Parts: sequence; structure tokens; C-alpha cells
Amino acid sequence: MRHPDSHTETAPAPDGRTGVDASAAKTALCINRLRADDPLQWLSEGWHDFLRAPFLSLFFGACFVVMGHVLLLVAEKAPAYVMTLSAGWLLLGPLLCLGVYDISRQLQKGRKPALGHALFAWLPSAGKVASFAAILLAVQWLWSRVSLALFAINFDGLPSTERALAALRTPDNLSFIIAYCAVGAVFAFLVFITSVIAIPMILDRRTSPVAAAITSVKACLKNPLAMAIWAALVTLLVLAATLPWFLGLLVIGPVLGYATWHAYLSVVTPPTHWHGGARA
Repeated sequence: MRHPDSHTETAPAPDGRTGVDASAAKTALCINRLRADDPLQWLSEGWHDFLRAPFLSLFFGACFVVMGHVLLLVAEKAPAYVMTLSAGWLLLGPLLCLGVYDISRQLQKGRKPALGHALFAWLPSAGKVASFAAILLAVQWLWSRVSLALFAINFDGLPSTERALAALRTPDNLSFIIAYCAVGAVFAFLVFITSVIAIPMILDRRTSPVAAAITSVKACLKNPLAMAIWAALVTLLVLAATLPWFLGLLVIGPVLGYATWHAYLSVVTPPTHWHGGARA
């Protein structure tokens, strides 16, 4: 999946020559050129990992299904708490994803993945994962403020949940719907480009949240077509997984998690770790 145009930043060797010694190899950064069909390869590898660890995959998939049902229940019964619950999930979600990434990492190393190991994979990087989740939380909070402002401007105040949903279904409010979706797309874009490979990188390299986010942005800027295709695939698959009753997340959730791990490997793993389609 590598393109000859990939670029590797290496540290000077102790003798002054350019090279990667044992310590530098861990931190050497390579942002590779991707092909447009690489996202499909990531999904294929993700599905392969699912089949290699079906029971663990279904466990994490069930967690994603439960999360979807809880959010739906809260949205129906107590919509005022949806933002609060979503904020909590921005802390819980990365921990679940780290478990999925750890399963792929263990399979990659030729080990048999274990549930206990996957559940606690976040411990060595707990602070950094929490910091990155806080960044996502800040973006979500900002989006919620902008969302409320858009409603207030267009409806002379904040309508009730029922009125808001009814307004979104009314053709007379087409301009508002377009503006609302456009602003939402901007925030979704910001979240995607800063997080597409950031959390796997934090798990694998224990990189700081800021460095991981910057690397993620650089990867997207260097590979806009491949990353746009990946974003579209993730969006379509997640939407499809919500029907019926979020049951699709049972399989699609872990498969996307595994695929994200392989996306990270394709983008930033040093070439010396690449051996004929699999990384050591």
C-alpha cells in the first residue's frame, strides 16, 4: 500500500551518518503516500481481523450497540441530557476503540488476543487518551453552542425539542437546514482530520495528543483523496449500521476499529516495519 513518494524523517545516527538506531526507530515518522483504493484494503484487513478474533470482536461490537441504544433512549426520554451523555462517551469511546486497536496489534504480532489485555490497553496511555478526548469534547461543546445560536437566530429563541425536530422536517426552513448541515459538516471535518489516526498512534507510540493530531492532519493533507474516500466509507457504514436498532454495529463497529488500526499502520509506520503487506 505504499507509494514510492513516501517520505521518512530519521534521526542522525550516533556516528553522524543519517540512519535509524534502536531508540530513533521507535519515533521515526513516515507519512506515506496512499492510493485511492487503500481504504478498501483497510476494510478488508479489518474484516480479516474480525474473523480471526470473532468472540472478542462481538464483545466490543455489543458495547457499541448498547451505547447506541442508550443514546437513543436518552434522546427520546430526556433530550436535555443527550449532550451530557455524549460528552461522557467521548471519554468512554476512545477506551473501547483502544481495546479494538489492541486486538489488531496483538494479531499483528502473532499473539492470541485476550479480553483482559484489550480492556486495559488504555492504561499506559490513560492521561494522553483523556487529554485527546478532552480536545474532542471541546470541539463538541463549541458545536453545541453554534447549533443553539443557529436555532436562536432562525426561530427567535430556542424552540423545544419537538418544535426543533418539526422545523427540520419543514421545507420552508430549507435555508436553515442547509446552513445547519454545512456548519455541522465543518465541525465533522475538523474532528475527522485531527483524529483519523491519532488514537491508534497514541496507543502505539504513546505520542502526545497534540503531536498525534498534527500528524493526523498532515496525513490528510498529503492524501486528500484516500482520506476523503475513507471518511465517506466510515460515514456510510456507520449510518447503515444503525439500522435496524443499531444491530449493524455488532459487526461494523469492530471492523471499522480494526480498519482504523491498519489505516494508521499504512500512514505512519516506518518503512523498516513493513514486510510484504504486513508490519512486524
